[in-house]
Amino acid sequence: MALDPQLLEIIACPDTHHAPLTYDAEAQTLTCTECGRIFEVRDDVPVLLLDEARGGPGQSS
Repeated sequence: MALDPQLLEIIACPDTHHAPLTYDAEAQTLTCTECGRIFEVRDDVPVLLLDEARGGPGQSS
């Protein structure tokens, strides 16, 4: 199962800039278009927690 297209239209980075996210279905990740954080998608549920994201400001992926 994939993420609902309507959900993908409305979800955004949980950081203060709330930038759009791009979905990589093969990797099961969402990537912020502004800060570059990578959020996992587990069991078709986006895990939009900043402390669980990879990469982003001041971090290496």
